[in-house]
Amino acid sequence: MLDIADELTRWAEEGRDFAVATVVAVGGSAPRPPGAALAVDADGTVIGSVSGGCVEGAVYDLCAQALQTGKSVLERFGYSDEDAFAVGLTCGGVIDIMVTPVGADAPVRTVFRSALSAAVREEPVALARVVRGPAELLGTALLVRPDGSYEGDLGADPRPARTAAAQSRALLEAGRTGTVDLSEDGSHCPGGVTLLVESSVPPPRMIVFGAIDFAAALVRAGKFLGYHVTVCDARPVFATPARFPEADDIVVDWPHRYLRRTETDGRTALCVLTHDAKFDVPLLAQALRLPVAFVGAMGSRRTHADRDRRLREVGLTDEELARLRSPIGLDLGARTPEETALSIAAEIVAARRGGTGVPLTGSGTPIHRDGAEPAGAGTSPSRRTGNTVLTRSRVASLR
Repeated sequence: MLDIADELTRWAEEGRDFAVATVVAVGGSAPRPPGAALAVDADGTVIGSVSGGCVEGAVYDLCAQALQTGKSVLERFGYSDEDAFAVGLTCGGVIDIMVTPVGADAPVRTVFRSALSAAVREEPVALARVVRGPAELLGTALLVRPDGSYEGDLGADPRPARTAAAQSRALLEAGRTGTVDLSEDGSHCPGGVTLLVESSVPPPRMIVFGAIDFAAALVRAGKFLGYHVTVCDARPVFATPARFPEADDIVVDWPHRYLRRTETDGRTALCVLTHDAKFDVPLLAQALRLPVAFVGAMGSRRTHADRDRRLREVGLTDEELARLRSPIGLDLGARTPEETALSIAAEIVAARRGGTGVPLTGSGTPIHRDGAEPAGAGTSPSRRTGNTVLTRSRVASLR
C-alpha cells in the first residue's frame, strides 16, 4: 500500500472514502510482489496495480463491494488450465490479496494516514497488518517506527501489539516487505497470527564517481530505478549542476575522501567511472571493504588487470577483490553512453535480484525468484463465474 502513498495521502487529506487491495503473498510466477496495491475511491477512481493487469477487474469489484459492506476480505487468485487464458494469470502464479475499506469511521484510517504521510516524507516506517489470526484481529494495523514505538493496537491486550511491533521493526531495519508468522506463545493469540509488514525506507543511494558523459546517462538510469543519485568528482569544472541536472547531489571532492565521510548501507551502489589510477585505487581500496550492495568500476580489461595489481599492492585480499565488478556492466554490445548506462543498470538489478544476466529465452531460469508460497496454501479453490476472474478462493473474511 505504501507504494502508492502519494496518491492515497491526497485522498485521505481530501476526506475521500476508499478501499485498498494489497498483495499479501505470492506463489509461483506472479507479476507484483507483496505490498503492491490498488485503491478505488467511492467515485470509482482507480490508482495502483496488484497484478500488472491480470486480475484488476475482479479486484476492482472487490474494492467496490468492500466500500459498500464496510468489511475487509482476503481472496486468492490463481489459474487452472481451462481458465488460464480467460483469466490472465497464464504465468501460473497465485496471489493472495487483502481488500480493506477505509471509510471516515474505519478504525484503521488514522494508522493508515500516519503511515502514508511518513512514507511521503521518506521517513522510515513499517505498516503491519494482521492477515491471519483470530477474527477480532484480522485487518487491524500498526504503524511501527525505527525506535520500536508504534501507533495503533491489535485488540485490548497490549501484548500482541508489542510482539508484532518488535518483529516488524526487524523487517524495517532490513528495508524489507514480507510476512511474519508469530507463534501462539509469542503473539499471545490462540493459533498465532500472520502479519503483512510493509517497510517504507528512504530510496537507496547510487554514488557515481567520475563526472564524465557516461555518468550523465547513468544518473538518468539510476533515477529511473528509484535511486538517490550522487555525482562525485574532484574536478569542479566537470562536476556542475548544468552537466548533471537530474542528480540529487553533486559533490566536488576527492572520491575516496568523500566516500569516507558519507553514509552508505547494504543497499548502496557505488559506480566508479573515473578509470584513473590516482582516483580509482584509493577509492576502491575503501569501497571494497564497505558493506555495500554493489561496487563496479569502468575500464578496459587491460585497465582492470592493472587496477587489480595495484589494489593487491595496497593490501586487498582475493575475497575483497572478488566483490569488484570490473569491467562494469553486462555484455550488451553497448557503444553509446546511454547503452553503457543501460548495461550498468542491468548488472545492478541482476546483482540485487539474483539474476543471471542471460537471455530468458531458452534459459529455463525462473523469471520471478523471490515469490513466497501464499498464506493458507492448500485450500481448495472454488470457481467464480464471469469473464474477469479465474480460479479463486476466499481465504478469509475480515471483520
